[in-house]
Amino acid sequence: MMKLNYFIPALLLLFAFTSCKNDAKKDTPETVEVTSGDAVTQPDTKKPTIGEVAFNDPNMAVVFREYIGLKDALVGTNAAQAGASASRLMTAFANIGVEDAALKAAQSIVEASNIEEQRTAFVPLTSAVETMLEGEIASGTVYKQFCPMAFNNTGASWLSGSSDIQNPYFGDKMLRCGRIEAKIE
Repeated sequence: MMKLNYFIPALLLLFAFTSCKNDAKKDTPETVEVTSGDAVTQPDTKKPTIGEVAFNDPNMAVVFREYIGLKDALVGTNAAQAGASASRLMTAFANIGVEDAALKAAQSIVEASNIEEQRTAFVPLTSAVETMLEGEIASGTVYKQFCPMAFNNTGASWLSGSSDIQNPYFGDKMLRCGRIEAKIE
């Protein structure tokens, strides 16, 4: 009888911890990210795609892939990875020919000494890439997302191939801060 008195509370305690652990997993949404290492695939339509977005020009698909890799590095607050992604983005820019403002913004990210400088340079880079996307999407949707709290409440936008909000301006401090401002199709 004495062993049973210890066994039942221990069993209940084990059950309680297991139940709490499973509930925590249910509250965390599953996200799918496109990273700069993902390959451009060729669906039946023969259009280069990144995630669910297909592009008319394979070079623009590479630009978007590298932009998403840079955004993801900023979301992860990884300055070294952001610099490397910006460098690859500059190479992608060279293949399509872009305005100097886009190259300068990407170069600023490469040369930045910290993540906050990179995030600041990401704002004009996003505007440049958004302009480049006009007329280049064959199918799918690119989401223009906006955080009103970025840069002391002046706000800033970014582009995503997913409707899930992952804020590159705050990273894990405020990962879900933002809203979809527009859809580019």
